[in-house]
Amino acid sequence: MKRILIPMLLCFVVFNTNAQEDLIINPNDSRVITTAVPFVLIAADSRAAGMGDMGVATSMDGFSQQWNPAKYAFSTYKQGIGVTYTPYLSQLVNDIFLGNLTYYNRINERSAVAASFRYFSLGDIELRETADQEPLIQSPNELTLDVSYSLRLSERFSMAVAGRYLRSDLKLQVADEDATAGSSFAVDLAGYYQSEEIRYDEFDGRWRAGFNISNLGPKMKYDDVGQENFLPTNLALGGGFDFILDAFNRVGVTAEVNKLLVPTPPLRYTNGEIAEGKDDDVSFFKGVFQSFGDAPGGFSEELKEFTWALGAEYAYQDSFFLRTGYFNESDDKGSRKFLSLGAGFKYTSINIDVSYLFSTSKVRSPLEGTLRFGLTFNFGENDYYVEY
Repeated sequence: MKRILIPMLLCFVVFNTNAQEDLIINPNDSRVITTAVPFVLIAADSRAAGMGDMGVATSMDGFSQQWNPAKYAFSTYKQGIGVTYTPYLSQLVNDIFLGNLTYYNRINERSAVAASFRYFSLGDIELRETADQEPLIQSPNELTLDVSYSLRLSERFSMAVAGRYLRSDLKLQVADEDATAGSSFAVDLAGYYQSEEIRYDEFDGRWRAGFNISNLGPKMKYDDVGQENFLPTNLALGGGFDFILDAFNRVGVTAEVNKLLVPTPPLRYTNGEIAEGKDDDVSFFKGVFQSFGDAPGGFSEELKEFTWALGAEYAYQDSFFLRTGYFNESDDKGSRKFLSLGAGFKYTSINIDVSYLFSTSKVRSPLEGTLRFGLTFNFGENDYYVEY
């Protein structure tokens, strides 16, 4: 009897295990987190791009609006305007790009305001049913418009809040005549710390630290019956140190980690029930807290959802700059890995920056082989930079 029962039990276990595996949809997928308007996470300025796409804890510059607007309260200039241009998929097409326009104004010794406009063009798409038909030209695009206010709460620490309008016009009328552009709004909450210069044995130094919770807002959808998409709500934390070697030479090193505050998609059976993980059909606010403990793979998978970057910048007389950085993302969560190089030149009140990216992943970056350019005009040097 035992000789018959044991093989039967083994067959039942094997059959049941296989049946469960058949019910799970793509159990070996990487479960990459996807969001609406992912372009807002692309480094729009060449300085940040040259240091591995980081900016939450670097020193203040004209493009701090994207990374940490609290840094504007430490500006050594009264105001400034920045313009950047980033070709996208430049080795395949020539009409996809990311453009950015930023303005900031330090209104007094403690506070500053800033605004920026980002535009992502996906180029022109020709739609036709036959080869000789007159094409219908569609030009999908996405954009953001935001404003911020920063305030120094103490001599060394500042905070900022920003409001943002996001619009995604990806509709193709021939596919869905009822499709409309999706839109939403979001807020950022940021903080920045910058120490005084500290004297060490061979050099002076300055510590830096920052955080930014960005794009916190309602989901975006493109029609009344379509799926709602989370905004790319993101937590950025960073720290750095400036080695002030002498009056002419300075080296800044910075480290940064990021995590999307968006639920991880669960594994589901073919009938739609959740096999592993948590339901990701939740409000954006609940999704922020759920994102820290909902990965189907447990704590080890949660750790994979953090990206990290290391960057360095050498400055000579605050007029010539060399930069490098490295960015890393888990193979299971997108596999973005790249080394970046950058350079900058300052003449009077004008800054010119360029950067270049080398992909180190099997998955090539859309920015591979692309030069990114930035131009900044600063006015009113040292008008308000005082210790109090």
